[in-house]
Amino acid sequence: MSLAPLTSNALAVLEKRYLKRDLQGNIIETPEELFWRVAKNIASADQIYDPDVDLSSIEEDFFHLMASLDFLPNSPTLMNAGRELQQLSACFVLPVGDSMEEIFDAVKHMALIQKSGGGTGFSFSRLRPKNDVVGSTKGVSSGPVSFMSVFDTATETIKQGGTRRGANMGILRVDHPDILEFIQCKDKDHRFSNFNISVAATDEFMEAVGKGKEYPLRNPRTKEIVGYLPAREVFEKMVYYAWKNGDPGIIFIDRINRDNPTPQLGEIESTNPCGEQPLLPYESCNLGSINLSHMAKNGGIDWGKLGSVTERAVHFLDNVIDMNRYTLPQIEEMTKGNRKIGLGVMGFADLLIQLGIPYNHPMAFELGERIMAFIQERGREASYRLALKKGSFPNFERSTLKGKWEAMRNATITTIAPAGTISIIAGTSSGIEPLFALVFVRHVLDGKRLLEINPFFEQVAKAEGFYSESLMKKILETGSLKDLPEVPEKVKRLFVTAHEISPEDHIRMQASFQKYTDNAVSKTVNFPHEATVDDVAKVYLLAYELGCKGVTIYRDRSKEEQVLYKGIATKEEERMEAHKMERRPRARGDVMHGSTRKIKTGCGNLYVTVNEDEEGRLFEIFNQIGKAGGCAASQSEAIGRLVSLALRSGIEATEIVRQLKGISCHMPVWSQEGRILSCSDAIAKAIEWHLREKQRAKVEVKQERRDHHRSIPPPLIEEKISLSIKWNPILQRGACPECGGPLLFEEGCVKCLCGYSDCG
Repeated sequence: MSLAPLTSNALAVLEKRYLKRDLQGNIIETPEELFWRVAKNIASADQIYDPDVDLSSIEEDFFHLMASLDFLPNSPTLMNAGRELQQLSACFVLPVGDSMEEIFDAVKHMALIQKSGGGTGFSFSRLRPKNDVVGSTKGVSSGPVSFMSVFDTATETIKQGGTRRGANMGILRVDHPDILEFIQCKDKDHRFSNFNISVAATDEFMEAVGKGKEYPLRNPRTKEIVGYLPAREVFEKMVYYAWKNGDPGIIFIDRINRDNPTPQLGEIESTNPCGEQPLLPYESCNLGSINLSHMAKNGGIDWGKLGSVTERAVHFLDNVIDMNRYTLPQIEEMTKGNRKIGLGVMGFADLLIQLGIPYNHPMAFELGERIMAFIQERGREASYRLALKKGSFPNFERSTLKGKWEAMRNATITTIAPAGTISIIAGTSSGIEPLFALVFVRHVLDGKRLLEINPFFEQVAKAEGFYSESLMKKILETGSLKDLPEVPEKVKRLFVTAHEISPEDHIRMQASFQKYTDNAVSKTVNFPHEATVDDVAKVYLLAYELGCKGVTIYRDRSKEEQVLYKGIATKEEERMEAHKMERRPRARGDVMHGSTRKIKTGCGNLYVTVNEDEEGRLFEIFNQIGKAGGCAASQSEAIGRLVSLALRSGIEATEIVRQLKGISCHMPVWSQEGRILSCSDAIAKAIEWHLREKQRAKVEVKQERRDHHRSIPPPLIEEKISLSIKWNPILQRGACPECGGPLLFEEGCVKCLCGYSDCG
């Protein structure tokens, strides 16, 4: 069998991220060769258990499984199997202990994992609360939120030097004394931009919410109750900030632990960055997705094919565990001890369209439940047969599966992952999400913009006789079919998009799949911009009632700047073009005020002058390198001119810092202010220092005023900083930083159709 046809988007993603390259960056692998590389590598695990096994048939089977696009493993497996790195897992959870040594061990381990392309989840619930005693110094603790900043900064640095963006999940139990600070820690878009955050809600808390009672807060250091909070007020605060900007999400931690297959080994505290994979500390998991859009046959489902793909996919994912190269020995021990796999689905929305079932119809919920029950049953049977041949997972005797099964190869079988990038390769809809758009603009490398139409919609439009280029452009602008009289009502009902589906129906679909999923379900509940806080609260409560293990919501245009919403492609581009036409650098006045800072660099002493205009806005910088000349001096001057042009054109100074900070050269040096990686890094830090001094001066002035007017409540420093610092350029521009195309928000991540994701 040869490779199934690939879309232009699939080819672009494969070429950009997956295919092997030589030292000069030239692609030296075809997509077909990629699938053979992965198939051969993963099949070789069978030789560990049977040295005489015929690998050729297994290799061919695994190749067909992927080359047909019926199943694809998670991205690290496609990227790294059969290559030097050989890191094949996407999901990791690391413990964060309540000591400085344990905290920074976790930071180090996170760096190693993210360097290899993995995402990391953390619970900060073990850390003692803010202002609690620190025994070694007799001082006070700064609390878990402050230490999250260390992880966030480290991830930012790793992203700048790596090929795959790092991503984190940060979780805090709702009964931790610092829970209110945690809930609002992402109130400003620039804070914790490398974290998704979720509150771990207990049954005790949810019951108190229902009854309108208080619930206890417990110091994790002493395990003692240290206070009480009104549950409904805390719940309302969680809901408000989720409504405001999408964070925090919520996970139902007691429900997750009731499904923990190895409770004797410890409690599950956290999940991976997108929330679908709860794991014990030091566990990792490898995921894969079945392409449901390939399972339609004669107006129904080809159950025989689905069963066959399920069984082969379980074999494949189990082999990945043995072929994986683990970053830490603790991770290898935990992962091989439980052998968890996460088999899920993609293309569900496309399957429904082929069957003529609207996404928000009761039949769709029933079908989702039936499909997942079938996959779970066949997956467990496949795992059982593997266990009879290769042995059960080592912790089987201590698991809750003992007594239900004679043997079992894997502690968990099923997970519904986002499948964002692999669904692009497969040319299908992502995970169990509905269609986000029927028509969109694809940005190609030469700057051209091509109109792309959902293939099923295009097929129906032509068959029904209402297809036209002008109509497709109209759909692109409006983002909906509902106000287009030329589109038949039955087509409008079938091709319903994410924002036309009620939040309650989003949750019902998630619950349908969760009922027969071992781990959890990645799903974003989309809200229209005009949704109320109470609308979000109802969905959170419904999710708990229906048995979901967590909720991620996103209200349209709730971020500081919109990522993508219905009909935005054309209008947003027009607005941006108009803005570009209006932008002109500000003229320079005769007098400027600023500061000059001397910084030691590998090229010599660098003097950076930062000037402000009469309104106190950063206006320009001048750089001069001591006695150096030639290339170093010219590059320094060039950076200064470009930075000045950007400042005069209205670009945020903090965004300039973000671009320059962390750039390395071959001669880093240490200074009184820390390590200086290059002249670019020094310039960024000089601007940063200027901003910090300016902010400190403002705070001192305001403090003097507060001392004079004691009746005025002191504003939060974070609120003042937010006026000038906006760290997330993706949200500001509303365009992909790699291809310039429109972005969307799904499963807690900002994504692009080109394959870019801020979650890796």
